[in-house]
Amino acid sequence: MTTAAAHEEEGQTSRIEENGRAAPRKVRRFVIFGVAVTAMTMANLDQSIVATALPTLRNDLHAPLYWAGWTITAYQFGMVIAMPVAGRISDQFGRRRVFLICLALFTVSSLLCATASNIYVLVAFRALQALGGGAFTPSAIGIITDHFGSNRDRAVGMISSTVPIGTLTGPVLGGVIIAYWSWRGVFLINIPIGITVFLLTLRFVPRSRPLEVPKADLRGVTLLAGMLLPLMYGITTLGKGTTPIWSAQFLLPEALAVTFGVLFIRHSRVATSPIIPMRLLTQGGFGRMNLINYLYGGCALGIGALIPLYAEERYHFHSLEAGTVLSARAVGVLLIASTTAFLIRRIGYRRPMIAGFTVAAIGMVFLALSPHGLSTYAWIAIGAAMMGIGNGMAAPSTNNAMLHMAPGEAGSISGLRGMFRQFGAISVISVTTAIVSRSSNEGLALGHIFLTLGVLVTVLVVPLAFTVEDHRGGW
Repeated sequence: MTTAAAHEEEGQTSRIEENGRAAPRKVRRFVIFGVAVTAMTMANLDQSIVATALPTLRNDLHAPLYWAGWTITAYQFGMVIAMPVAGRISDQFGRRRVFLICLALFTVSSLLCATASNIYVLVAFRALQALGGGAFTPSAIGIITDHFGSNRDRAVGMISSTVPIGTLTGPVLGGVIIAYWSWRGVFLINIPIGITVFLLTLRFVPRSRPLEVPKADLRGVTLLAGMLLPLMYGITTLGKGTTPIWSAQFLLPEALAVTFGVLFIRHSRVATSPIIPMRLLTQGGFGRMNLINYLYGGCALGIGALIPLYAEERYHFHSLEAGTVLSARAVGVLLIASTTAFLIRRIGYRRPMIAGFTVAAIGMVFLALSPHGLSTYAWIAIGAAMMGIGNGMAAPSTNNAMLHMAPGEAGSISGLRGMFRQFGAISVISVTTAIVSRSSNEGLALGHIFLTLGVLVTVLVVPLAFTVEDHRGGW
């Protein structure tokens, strides 16, 4: 055991002693794992639960689709900004401290979301909520790697298989809340969960020793936000249906995004400790994995979140019915992800990626086609489940493939990986809602996008997965 680990064990024992006796180590690890998983599941829950509420938000807040879609996009945007920062800050100030602060931010902002009076206020609070939720992944992964020793790769893989519980329960829970209560309830449920996790963290998770790492690159964060925000806003303006692509409303934000993008790259090359080190962007296979994570995020987190909207717009499903369809995707993830997490030591990273992306692509094409020989509900559920099975195969291997490249930088790597996935989701959701808003048949337009993405995954992502280094064993 390392000196740092020994200090953590001592601190942990002192905090959870009760009646003079310390809880068994297995119990401590179980509680720590549960705290990390619950927090990450809660953040994941808020992506899928709001997806079910999109049609209701459009009606109650009198918002067009391209602005209602921002309730998802703003959340993804906040996570893109928070994830790489949280990885560095959690190493710098202690993972437990950062975890608790961001948990409090997430819980309070959830209450603010529930009180929003219009779509613009809701979007702003959703971004704030994501700043808290985006920090869960890097700090929680760091906490897990600190306490699971040689089994950390399996623990990280198990997180990949359990976190989709949020995606599973979110749509159904959201459908029930919307059907019998209000869309505001989808945010209010975070409050008791957040308070419980906060108290458990105080009780069972030890104070982690801050590491000697460079300070967070706040200038880099600002430039990154300056690039992404106008980029997404410009795309959103096209959703009005009356804004041509050559208009100043579109071109000026995009020009601003390009300018900030150039400044961000220049800064990252010369900064002492950039938020995204250039070596983690392009060197040693990182460039390939970043691209895979970007495309994975677009398909798994982006278009996947719009399945309920697709079911409601094209096939006129009710909100609860549409929510259970999205849950079929999460069932697919849960059925296969835990098995894949334990098998990757034997079969390596490459084969689960190839198989997973292929199955997910087939699922997207299946969704796009008109039902044949089955009920509409069964057809959509099967397509969604196939997407989930594919994601369940690919997620553990893509998680561990990057961590294997730099196991000593788990927080930073987790933040970078999550950032690219969320950026992929932002891109797909922004472009999709803009296209669909300009269409006369929103459901059919969504079907065409599912088909297009399925083909793109087959043509781009699957061949790319063949080039991934095929490592076996732990890291």
